[in-house]
Amino acid sequence: MSKHADSAHPTRPAVAWIGLGIMGSPMSENLIKAGYDVTGFTLEQDKLDRLTAAGGTAAGSIAEAVRDADVVITMVPASPQVEAIAYGPDGILENARAGTLLIDMSSITPQTSVDLAKAAVEKGIRVLDAPVSGGEAGAIEAVLSIMVGGGQSDFEEAEPIFDALGRTIVLCGPHGSGQTVKAANQLIVAVNIQACAEAVVFLEKSGVDLAAALDVLNGGLAGSTVLTRKKDNFLNRDFKPGFRIDLHHKDMGIVTDAARNVGAALPVGAVVAQLVASLRAQGDGGLDHSALLRSVERLSGAQL
Repeated sequence: MSKHADSAHPTRPAVAWIGLGIMGSPMSENLIKAGYDVTGFTLEQDKLDRLTAAGGTAAGSIAEAVRDADVVITMVPASPQVEAIAYGPDGILENARAGTLLIDMSSITPQTSVDLAKAAVEKGIRVLDAPVSGGEAGAIEAVLSIMVGGGQSDFEEAEPIFDALGRTIVLCGPHGSGQTVKAANQLIVAVNIQACAEAVVFLEKSGVDLAAALDVLNGGLAGSTVLTRKKDNFLNRDFKPGFRIDLHHKDMGIVTDAARNVGAALPVGAVVAQLVASLRAQGDGGLDHSALLRSVERLSGAQL
């Protein structure tokens, strides 16, 4: 293991973390709390300052962050960003040591993950795709679901790291499988939020006490993690981003394209994908995905 491994945990790998956004910052901090030595890189100085305040080390470049790492973890918005940080002379593959384990926790296309794993083999670098579900709250509380694609031995090596970040951790199959399962996750979440949003508007227009109604609904078969996590967003119209519409729009594109490629019909998913796209086109892309409520309100006559 790296000479930088925490002295209290000499067998723990040194970790480089690339991407310190809404999800990456709390996740990297949970690794630090678990005793890992984390060196991070991102483009925003305030995020690097946050990492150092939490006990991590800021790097000035990707190359600097990964050169002494045993494990490199990436958490960036989409496939183009993964490709930008992975490839090229300043990227991860050119600067990480042979034997490094690269864990990409971004939500990207399955094919991007497959291509990255193939390219990494030539450098002696092992890869797991390990997207997550649970949003900002799940990242902060370290209760994320982590769906993993890759080899069994690499997964077993990464399990202690995953245990510091999440609660439900499953190897779903070979490279790209984690991303496929994440695409299905995003389909379910979007449809669920849309259904909740429609119920909220229906209940309010019917004159029902919304808070009471959502409480009793969440105690029965209509209950869901979405309703539990997003109930206050609906009640307070608080759409501060935990997971932005922009990102869910990207994910709905991934799932609809992937489904077309395998011949799977997604009739409801296709409609919700268009509703997400419409909300984004109306300027709400930076809001939390619970802001699908705004779309239903507009369709129901509200002037927002």
